[in-house]
Amino acid sequence: MRLLYSAFLFVAIGLVSCNNNNTNTGSEKDNKAQVVNTQAPQSKLNEAGTQKLVALISDYYSLKDAFVATKAAVADSAGARLINSADSLAAFLKTDSANAPLLKPYLDTISTEAKNLVALKDESCEKKRLPFSKISDMMFVLLKNAGMKNAGIYQEYCPMAFDSKGANWLSNDPDIKNPYFGKKMLECGEVTDSLK
Repeated sequence: MRLLYSAFLFVAIGLVSCNNNNTNTGSEKDNKAQVVNTQAPQSKLNEAGTQKLVALISDYYSLKDAFVATKAAVADSAGARLINSADSLAAFLKTDSANAPLLKPYLDTISTEAKNLVALKDESCEKKRLPFSKISDMMFVLLKNAGMKNAGIYQEYCPMAFDSKGANWLSNDPDIKNPYFGKKMLECGEVTDSLK
């Protein structure tokens, strides 16, 4: 009996110690993330262009969050804002001969796919998720080509989306909140890349 009690006590102390170490590690990670996030986002674009890029990202995150919540009307509203942001950045790039040829094709695709998404009448969001996946892919390439940094952007991947063909999305948080399955499989996925 003493041996059993001693073993139990040893395991309990070990677990408490492990949990305390994990908590400290998490706090250290949170503090490091906060330091990175306090720096202003930067890109190859000038300050005004970078701000338009940040607005585009923000509208994309609103769209992604609407799919996480499976709210079609919210997705339509966010999609309309994304169209405006993409078109605004594309118009801005007309004066930037260095970056326009590299970025405008992605913006055109984002705008077109967002228009397709908004045009779909689909309360379940299932059909709307296909154009969203194309937008997600174009967004990541656009941001990468624009040299976006200090924005804490994570590319995440769900291998089960679209009948196990898989699909990506972007998030400002490394924790998985799957927009392809919503509440059905909220945490299905993994971080595959990042633009920090």
